[in-house]
Amino acid sequence: MSLLHDRLAPRIVEEDGAFRTRMLSIAAGMDDVVALGRGDPDFHTPQHIVDAAKAALDANAHHYTGPTGLPQLREAIAANLAAEYGLDYAADEIVVTAGVQESIMLLMLGLVAPGDEVLITSPRFTTYDTAVHLCGGTPIPVPTHLKDDFALDPAEIEARITDRTRMFVLVSPNNPTGAVTPPDVIRRIADLAVRHDILIVADEIYAKLIYDGHEHLSIATLPGMKERTVTLNGFSKTYAMTGWRVGYMAAPKDFVEKVTEPRHTLSINTCTISQHAALAALTGPQDEMERMFADYAERRDWLTGALDDAGLRYGAPGGAFYVYTDISSTGMKAKPFCEALLRETGVMVFPGDMFGEPDSDFIRISYLQPLPLIREAMDRIAGFVARRKEAA
Repeated sequence: MSLLHDRLAPRIVEEDGAFRTRMLSIAAGMDDVVALGRGDPDFHTPQHIVDAAKAALDANAHHYTGPTGLPQLREAIAANLAAEYGLDYAADEIVVTAGVQESIMLLMLGLVAPGDEVLITSPRFTTYDTAVHLCGGTPIPVPTHLKDDFALDPAEIEARITDRTRMFVLVSPNNPTGAVTPPDVIRRIADLAVRHDILIVADEIYAKLIYDGHEHLSIATLPGMKERTVTLNGFSKTYAMTGWRVGYMAAPKDFVEKVTEPRHTLSINTCTISQHAALAALTGPQDEMERMFADYAERRDWLTGALDDAGLRYGAPGGAFYVYTDISSTGMKAKPFCEALLRETGVMVFPGDMFGEPDSDFIRISYLQPLPLIREAMDRIAGFVARRKEAA
């Protein structure tokens, strides 16, 4: 061990990235791999967005912006939040960040003190755990279950509230389950937050990816909730802009003012070129985005039908682009299942262990490949599952 390793600060807790690295290493040595693991849309960023970035370069618009972002982008975000979700934020209540990932770190730096507990919908995107740990807090999972299609139960939240509870992280639609928290439950969560005087982080990065029969309600629109809520969203998923790294947080102006200097310390400003691209995404044509959504819906419907045919249970996804699938009928746990599936069939999916569920019985399948490739992958998965069930 190096001297630097031996002197790591106690805020750096051990995170298990070894399995992801192992899977990527195996895949790198294989041909004909179908990747259904990462949450990275397979579509190209729409051309008018790319063109706006090129135009910004040509116009010498590649210098620093203010730490909270381009004024015209903040105005466009505020207008979009109002039009799409009924949220009442002004431009000076928006902070543009390097993806929602940076927003998560920024808000935790601003709100979590050592000893605080942060309740998080689970299974979950474990960046939240890391950010809470780095701030000296403790992440507390709030479980959701297959029998409920991984829907949130407010009673599960309330049962975990203590005198150290600082906030609840509401991710809807959820990653990795695709579960959408319905409006009546959102209202119950809002009531709970007010009664127990806790804060809410509303992660709405997948809010545009909602399928028929489901409805999104932004919790900060409810009475008394804006003052205790940080709303997160971004461009990565909706506009196929993952690598551009543009997200944002929306919160009351006095909070935004307090976190502006910490935001500057983290990265000065979000990439200026990417901000111009994001502005074009919001203000330009939306037809290509709508075509992406239609494709996702078609893929979702086909994939869930194929999982039914293979005899695998899953939580019916109301949004996002994942299906959280139970593989316990094969007699295998998720990690060995994923590794064997990759080695034997060339299909890469991720285990529930990567989403806060040790020794998991679940895998996350993302439908972020063209439908013909998803069909091919499911043929391979179905054959693999059948062989494992016969051997179990």
